[in-house]
Amino acid sequence: MIQFEVKDMTCGHCTRAVTAAVKAVAPEAAVAIDLSEHAVRIDGAADPDAIEQAIREAGYSPSRKA
Repeated sequence: MIQFEVKDMTCGHCTRAVTAAVKAVAPEAAVAIDLSEHAVRIDGAADPDAIEQAIREAGYSPSRKA
């Protein structure tokens, strides 16, 4: 599982945009978002750097969680 904290993700539009960004680089991935915790959890994706870059290109500031 890959996890990010995305503090500037604040609404339903943000969750859809982040999900779409992840799916663009890892279409097979399962994306779970907890908006209250600003948490993004991705299962089934192999390249955390590509996912982080995709979220950044969507206009958000992810930080990887261990």
